[in-house]
Amino acid sequence: MTEATIDALFPLPAEEGIGDARIAELYSAGAEPTWLRVNFVSSIDGAATRQGLSGGLSDDADHRVFDILRRLCDVVVVGAGTVRAEGYGAMRVDEVSQRARREDGMTAHPVFAIVSASLDLDPASPIFRDAPERPIIVTTELARQDTREALAEVADVVICGEERVEPRRLVEVLVARGLTRIHCEGGPHLFGDLIAAGAVDELCLTIGSTLEGGVASRISAGAAPILPVGMRLAHVLQSGDTLLLRYVKRG
Repeated sequence: MTEATIDALFPLPAEEGIGDARIAELYSAGAEPTWLRVNFVSSIDGAATRQGLSGGLSDDADHRVFDILRRLCDVVVVGAGTVRAEGYGAMRVDEVSQRARREDGMTAHPVFAIVSASLDLDPASPIFRDAPERPIIVTTELARQDTREALAEVADVVICGEERVEPRRLVEVLVARGLTRIHCEGGPHLFGDLIAAGAVDELCLTIGSTLEGGVASRISAGAAPILPVGMRLAHVLQSGDTLLLRYVKRG
């Protein structure tokens, strides 16, 4: 399969046909030692899914950047609902990314952290069975003790809140484990909680070139912050009719 060509439109001067190393450099620029990045794809009219899944909105350019973002992180954080809906397996990256990560002194694969209040997860799932790095499950004090104990056989189960997972505690737990470059892939309710808590340092948003209509959700849902969170446009990449935007926190 031919690799999607990606051009950098901003910051100037524009660059044509940039390689993976340059893309990684652009996505790393300005990131602090502890950094929480969120990654989503959306249609032009704001749909976060097609037929209930985000994967239908993605294209080769989005997949290329998606893989590079996983290459750069210590841990991938995903809400359990998204894990189930999108059919996640064990958290693995390709051989090129494994080599790049080892050269940077990282583990070959990022850690997989799943956020789940209900713990509706199967301990026998390939997510756990085939994991190259022991996964983390982030839950609440209300989660059933017997379910916690069953999942503790295949993952590290940590409590980060009484009734809901508290984003700031989630970040603290990961950072305490040395997982400081945090990459969140959704879903919308987890993203909404992170926004409300002021925990988001960066949003990487792919805009696909379709109008979806219908009743698809937004990329964030749930609680709102006291004030809107100002973000700064860091770069714009283009591949055909697809735009790949990077926004970082102001200041």
